[in-house]
Amino acid sequence: MNDTALQYALVALVVLPLLGAIGALLPAPPGLKGRDPDQAVLRHGVSVTGAVLLLSIMLAAGFDYGHSARMQGTTDLSWIPALHIRIHLGVDGVSLPLIVLTALLTFLCALHAYFKMPEGPTPKAFVALLLVLEAGTLGTFAVLDLMLFFLAFEMVLIPMYFLIARWGGEGSPVSGHHPSEEALRARSRVDRAAFRFILYTLLGSVVMLLGLLLIGLKAGTFDMVALATDNGSKLSHSTQIIAVLAIGLGLAVKAPMWPLHSWLPDAHTAAPTTGSVLLAGVLLKMGTYGLVRIVLPIAPQGAHFFAPYLAAFAVVGILYGSLACLALGRKGSGGDLKRLIAYSSVGHMGFVLLGIATLTPTGVNGALFANIAHGLITGLLFFLVGAVKERYGSTDLDQLAGDGGAALYGTAPRLGGLLAFGAVASLGLPGLAGFWGEMLAMFGSFHPAAGLSRPAYLTFMALAAFGTLLTAAYLLGVVRRVCMGDRGAETVRLADVRGFEFATWSPLVALTVLAGLWPAALLGLTDPAVRTLLGGH
Repeated sequence: MNDTALQYALVALVVLPLLGAIGALLPAPPGLKGRDPDQAVLRHGVSVTGAVLLLSIMLAAGFDYGHSARMQGTTDLSWIPALHIRIHLGVDGVSLPLIVLTALLTFLCALHAYFKMPEGPTPKAFVALLLVLEAGTLGTFAVLDLMLFFLAFEMVLIPMYFLIARWGGEGSPVSGHHPSEEALRARSRVDRAAFRFILYTLLGSVVMLLGLLLIGLKAGTFDMVALATDNGSKLSHSTQIIAVLAIGLGLAVKAPMWPLHSWLPDAHTAAPTTGSVLLAGVLLKMGTYGLVRIVLPIAPQGAHFFAPYLAAFAVVGILYGSLACLALGRKGSGGDLKRLIAYSSVGHMGFVLLGIATLTPTGVNGALFANIAHGLITGLLFFLVGAVKERYGSTDLDQLAGDGGAALYGTAPRLGGLLAFGAVASLGLPGLAGFWGEMLAMFGSFHPAAGLSRPAYLTFMALAAFGTLLTAAYLLGVVRRVCMGDRGAETVRLADVRGFEFATWSPLVALTVLAGLWPAALLGLTDPAVRTLLGGH
């Protein structure tokens, strides 16, 4: 595929979900209404996200892997000349895997919703919000202008807010003349979680905008490729430090980095299954992608100054997330399985941040690999937790396990087997995707970039390695409590994996195994681009 075809594919990739969102809100043509208008609009969502996935596969197939450090399929048009803002799109080895991951997870979420629509308002609004969310996420990974990056970054907030607030928890808002106190409390928790999500991310984005404006005004351009090529030569040392502090704080909220993570567990617990999958699998990657794409190449002196602090916060996040999961998984603690998986994301994203903080090709490649692995594995886990909740009516671990364990192997063996697979993949079992990113992040800490304190990074590496032991402890504990056990007379045969669930989950399982057995496919794609970003060439 030539560069012009790649250009059209990339533009269509970003624009098509927006057009699909508008189409979802319009009345369906008479021939396409079908017997059920709700199913028709859900079918529309599957069709549009499927077309976007096909475009992403075409983009990947036509990509020149021999020059993955070069921006390909670029579109560069003047938009606001007075402010030097341009519509600049492109894809390289860093952004291509994230674009394909976003398209895949959004399609799987639309497919899942077609068969199991979350309770809430009209499906029209759900599909439209899902497509706007996809457009914003794809735009974040495809744009090459700082102001466009900010707009795309902000574009995802409102759709995710409404997905949590309107379709989260038990579904639609409480109704009836006398709703129960429990229903009111549940609705209050969902509203509070949605509010905290948008409050944290909006505040972080305001600070990030100030940093982006500072870079653009001082350097005379908002073009990310030109800024990366200059490698901070037009920005003074103090300007870089201020800019990295502002931009880093905004991106750290989205990552999320400890201690700016507290919105995440509530948002995940309240969100519907599709919302949790996209939040963990895609939205968290926007923060770490911004660090690699903007902070490292554009303000290298500022990145070097803050790298040890980022590494320290990353390691604290690894340990904190693991200890929180251990506490939630303990018998009698009233822990929630969905909340536990959410806290595990804090720990896993800590490894991504640690890899970035090493400022080495090894560490940054590990961070990008861990990004993709986390999206696949945690997306699968949230799909599985949603299935467990549907069958048992709860994700409370004490209710699930009872005295002798939930006995998922006996009641729904395929579902239990997949949950165990997701758990061992998440704990970093060699041969699966979760292993390589975390290992490379720690290996990068063993030899950090020149000028960084090696003793400090060796300490960070040791603490991160201890975190992997804690991760194995809580995930194996969850498998024991949920999958094993004998509930005796209470044991009833539950619905095992259904056809649409198999179709939704099997791509994630296959890619988790493929990435674990053939990591060079992804590392070979990202490495040239990472070396270029770190070198400013």
